[in-house]
Amino acid sequence: MTRAHIAVIDIGKTNAKLAAVDPDTLREVEVATRPNTVLPGPPYPHFDTEGHWAFLLEELARFHRDHGIGAIGITTHGAAGALLTADGDLAAPILDYEHAGPDACAAAYAEVRPDFAQTGSPRLPGGLNLGAQIFWQFRQDAGLRDRTATVVTYPQYWGHRLTGVAATDVTSLGCHTDLWRPEARAFSDLVDRLGIRDRIAPARLSQEILGPILPEIAARTGLAADTPVHCGIHDSNASLLPHLGARQAPFGVVSTGTWVIALAVGGSAVTLDPARDCLMNVNALGDPVPSARFMGGREYDLLTEGRATEPAADDIAAVLRDGSMLLPAAVPDCGPFQGMQAAWAGPDCPVGTGRRGAAVGFYLALVTARCLSLIGARGPILVEGPFARNRAYLTMLASATGRDVIATANATGTTEGTALLCGAAPARAEGAERSAVRGDAACARYAADWADRVAAREGAA
Repeated sequence: MTRAHIAVIDIGKTNAKLAAVDPDTLREVEVATRPNTVLPGPPYPHFDTEGHWAFLLEELARFHRDHGIGAIGITTHGAAGALLTADGDLAAPILDYEHAGPDACAAAYAEVRPDFAQTGSPRLPGGLNLGAQIFWQFRQDAGLRDRTATVVTYPQYWGHRLTGVAATDVTSLGCHTDLWRPEARAFSDLVDRLGIRDRIAPARLSQEILGPILPEIAARTGLAADTPVHCGIHDSNASLLPHLGARQAPFGVVSTGTWVIALAVGGSAVTLDPARDCLMNVNALGDPVPSARFMGGREYDLLTEGRATEPAADDIAAVLRDGSMLLPAAVPDCGPFQGMQAAWAGPDCPVGTGRRGAAVGFYLALVTARCLSLIGARGPILVEGPFARNRAYLTMLASATGRDVIATANATGTTEGTALLCGAAPARAEGAERSAVRGDAACARYAADWADRVAAREGAA
């Protein structure tokens, strides 16, 4: 008898998605998406939770009718959480972490946030530290602290709506929130300084079951009343999870999307530099994982201006021959090259051409290589998400690092990892990894030239 499918809720920064996953093959049998459009306010830019909720309920009902759903898993982007009233409603809208509001009280927040040595969490702009969001929200709305009965992280917000059970999860807490001590596996001092020690929901492992769906959810969707909802996971750690059980360390994983997240498993011992957007993530097992990141997907969109063209072999050869290269950073307020402004070296490549596609792919690969170096990554590099289909990116990454680069065949590893939490097949689906991409001498020379040019700019800063 065929097992019921797993419904994976995947709320990314760009799109909200629901996938029906075959638990035996990890194949997505159907996917529905909607844009994650940020609402402008009042009181501030925030996520369209009600729009997502209506979408999720409608698609859950349809997926169950067409495929049969036996469990629900949840993954979301980081840097988000929800403040809930005693009735379980939102005490305030969920802030879009790109909003600059929290920067207005940066000096006051700096006085209460724990040191990097305790949290492994760098101070980031806007609301990228969840602790900074809460601090700012409490200062903006004098009654909000009193209205807040429970604090949950973002995957568990959706879990709470489905089950009524409040929780946080270790991967979301470990995503530069300032609220977690990865080495101690405990909340940081900040929860006391914010006055939420008795309000932040218990930290749980991602695979734990929150509970069955609420009766009204069963009635609305047709799902069985005992359908389990698993706790949930931060999306980059969902991408990492399949590799933890299937591959011997050391290796690196690069999760690509709006953010490019580099994670080192079993790498060299290094001192993480918070000024270069290095941080200590926490995996689904609760273990610390050195990480670095930059807004690669956003940079790709900015640099291609929405007119990306797949480069042909001649385009790649022309960029290598002419030395057309982008220097960092297209998004200068995060990543390993913060404060630097993007510039061209060599001939510019017109937008909409294959040469622009090649140069952008090379640039993103070289920033990724710097991230991997900063976290001491060793061994093969596995690439998840949209950049796994970008040949220029893969070849340059292999050339710059001198290591094998393996692209996954799946569009995203987040769905697969989340399904594994819900009891899907423990092994990766057959054909989930492509053969290794290896570097070449021309790309290696280009990478060395790029590194020299970047070093000169850094020295002049």
